[in-house]
Amino acid sequence: MSRYTGPTWKVSRRLNFSISESGKELKKRPFAPGQHGQRRSKLSDYGVQLQEKQKVRFVYGVSEKQFKKTFFEASKLAGKSGVNFLKLLESRLDNIVYRLGFARTRAQARQLVNHGHILVDGQKVDIPSYRLTPGQTIALREKSKSLVVVKDALEAQFAHVDYVALDANGVGTFSRLPERNEFLFDVNEQLIVEFYNR
Repeated sequence: MSRYTGPTWKVSRRLNFSISESGKELKKRPFAPGQHGQRRSKLSDYGVQLQEKQKVRFVYGVSEKQFKKTFFEASKLAGKSGVNFLKLLESRLDNIVYRLGFARTRAQARQLVNHGHILVDGQKVDIPSYRLTPGQTIALREKSKSLVVVKDALEAQFAHVDYVALDANGVGTFSRLPERNEFLFDVNEQLIVEFYNR
């Protein structure tokens, strides 16, 4: 299954979860799209697990294949599989570009990376799924700083998370791995573990 590129607002309403993490999608119509959107049927255990998986997959905008691969990678690490899994997703280059405020959405961040606008430790990296390790620096190429999407994002004064830092010269650092209580508060990763361990 390829990466979803359709309207995220419909997906957010279907899952009753804000994919953008802003809550905007659910303010106007806090129910699923379609004629019967206001009648939510009770989900089975499998349905609940699947829904939790879809929430996270759509937040990070990854394909099913990539998502599953990352999960099994996380399950081989020491510690809790679910927490490790979310930390691996959070360490993706496109996500950190978004977290630094270089883009207003993860989809925009992914485009910036794809089109070669991002430098990691001074070298161009154009792979959105590139996994950062703490201490690495992330910056925009000099000519990319004048892009409208970048200017708009930086002017929006995005609220940064504590595990990334941005200096006065616009160079970001992935300072450390996040703690579980610092991101995706409304996600129960244990349900995703159960989904894949069925």
